[in-house]
Amino acid sequence: MSEPTSTAPRPDLPADPGALAAALEASGYLPDEGLATAAYLALVMHRPLFLEGEAGVGKTALARALAEVTGRPLYRLQCYEGLEASQALYDWDFGRQLLHLRATEAAHEGSDTAALEASLYDRRFLLARPLLQALEDSPSVLLVDEVDRADDEFEAFLLEVLSDFTISIPELGTVRAETPPLVVLTSNRTREVHDALKRRCLYHYLEHPGFDREVAILRRRLPQVTEQLARQVARATAQLRGLDLLKPPGVAEAMDWASALHALGARELDPDTAARTLGAVLKYREDTERVHSMARGALFGGG
Repeated sequence: MSEPTSTAPRPDLPADPGALAAALEASGYLPDEGLATAAYLALVMHRPLFLEGEAGVGKTALARALAEVTGRPLYRLQCYEGLEASQALYDWDFGRQLLHLRATEAAHEGSDTAALEASLYDRRFLLARPLLQALEDSPSVLLVDEVDRADDEFEAFLLEVLSDFTISIPELGTVRAETPPLVVLTSNRTREVHDALKRRCLYHYLEHPGFDREVAILRRRLPQVTEQLARQVARATAQLRGLDLLKPPGVAEAMDWASALHALGARELDPDTAARTLGAVLKYREDTERVHSMARGALFGGG
């Protein structure tokens, strides 16, 4: 049976959720109280943090912000259908192994076959992928992005790795993280993730921010954008989310929109400029056509 993990904060970690929230805000990420608490507990309990929510609500950005405020390197594993363990863990550099084999045979004719074979599996020929990198370079932040896009088989494999933060390499032995990485798993909920993986994690669902918080995010991340423009973009984005769109815009799209408007010299959002820049906030033709067919003034009338 493994020893219980101490939940006492280390000196190099924020003292409490409030301190972590303040550090995140200083880095440009504005978490609510629930998210700051979940992230803090993940840090001190060495438990993975499972973030679920629509695209663009700030799941990936939180992992980057946590890496920044903790001073840890960030390793990102982007999940997709058909992702295999070798692409997440490690692989052998067959090209370099072959060159080494030919060079050794040429320099030492009649060399010991067993020794030559063993030399092919030296650490220098190992290509570390994100999971192995995060364990070797500890403490670190490991971002497993869009885990819902991976297959069930990969979920089972990931659960095994996260259970004790070790990786077994037959040719080299076992790699164990000196300090478990802070693991952030994200899901856009394109499918349900298996309960076994969720039970291993702390869970938090990210909603789209409220109006005041979104304005604060825009002003913090884009200080060059005027207060009036930030408020109008936040209001219009919230209205777009209320429509029956294929992909409602998230905070990331709101920032893109505000940046595009600022680049055009706009200091406020008017219906014509909004219509011309919809490509910054909407990513499907059907969504753009639906908005264009509506009364522009009703959606982008300022405020």
